[in-house]
Amino acid sequence: MSSTNKLKIFNDPIYGFITIPNPFIYDLIQHPYFQRLRRISQMGLSYLVYPGANHTRFHHALGCLHIMQKAVSVLRFKNVQISEEEENALYVAILLHDIGHGPFSHAMEHSIVEDVHHEEISLLFMNKLNKEFDGKLSLAIQIFKGEYHRKFMLQLVSSQLDMDRMDYLKRDSFYSGVEEGKINSDRLIQMMNVVDDVLVIEEKGIYSVEKFLMARRLMYWQVYLHKTSLVAEEILTRILKRAKELYQKGTEIECSKPLHFFIQNKISLDDFTDEILNEFAKLDDTDIIGAIKNWQYHSDYTLSELSRIIINRDLLKIQMGEEKFSSELIAKLAEDFALEKNISANEAKYFVFKGKIKNQAYSKIAEPIRILQKDGYLEDVAVLSDQLSLKALSKQVTKYYLCYPKQLNKS
Repeated sequence: MSSTNKLKIFNDPIYGFITIPNPFIYDLIQHPYFQRLRRISQMGLSYLVYPGANHTRFHHALGCLHIMQKAVSVLRFKNVQISEEEENALYVAILLHDIGHGPFSHAMEHSIVEDVHHEEISLLFMNKLNKEFDGKLSLAIQIFKGEYHRKFMLQLVSSQLDMDRMDYLKRDSFYSGVEEGKINSDRLIQMMNVVDDVLVIEEKGIYSVEKFLMARRLMYWQVYLHKTSLVAEEILTRILKRAKELYQKGTEIECSKPLHFFIQNKISLDDFTDEILNEFAKLDDTDIIGAIKNWQYHSDYTLSELSRIIINRDLLKIQMGEEKFSSELIAKLAEDFALEKNISANEAKYFVFKGKIKNQAYSKIAEPIRILQKDGYLEDVAVLSDQLSLKALSKQVTKYYLCYPKQLNKS
């Protein structure tokens, strides 16, 4: 029988000491599926802008587990009944909520797999682990899917004020050095309560909620949707798409076995058998970085040049605007680049493209953040807040972008 200490402590730069609550959670953390998150960056290519942003999804998942423990403790102190089984399910659900992320996260969802979102893959991993652990994850899966009758538990895992957002804002702010993203998660958790099966924030915590929403808006514009991170992720997506396109045309593509599997096969959600899930579990950031380091020297100009500009951070120019960029402008820039490099119009599209980004810090359509007033009534924070800026945060802002090689004259 193993004598391994399963109640270990992690030293975290954000929260200090994080404790593992029980041996089952320890076993999940030790599983290869979860250990893979050590090799998946939390912020993708954001380190090209913020050099300190090299933390991983493993960091983030442990941080979420820690603050979920705090939330359970606070709610129990306020006489919210949470059984030991429910407590453990909350820990499992939040610990595994991001386990389905692939290398560099969102770039994978639009290139290697066919529009399969990480939440769907997370659920596949949870179901697979549930078989391995003899059904011990069943309640966590119910909560994760929103099928458990105690709805506030889903809100703790996935909502507009969940443990996931609380940790990533605080953590990403710390590692990027962007002060505007700092939030007081301790205060927010202390102000939590449950009324009529709904997670609420007590009235004296309203300013902490306002600060949280403002921090989220600023982090999206300043960090997550930073134009350099944006263009880098778009280029990475196109590198992987080009590799798949070349393979389909019969060109040999050298890379690791797990990456080669997804380049040679078209994989949609319906294709995810246990075998394919195991192949996905072998992928991490090192597969992608290793591949594009080699592809810099590939005979195909498009693949080699796109790889080179990522490795050397010699990125395409990106221009942001409030209005859509015209198709005529895109066509002209692509034509000019095709002529200059003697490549096809199809290849030129890998270097000249447009898109749009959206930022909405608070949605009025989604489950609202409810404030528990002193008279016992619940109200949407957007209604109660006296901050004009908070009302503005509920409006979706759309910006358009255009990417093209620096040497082209866009006039």
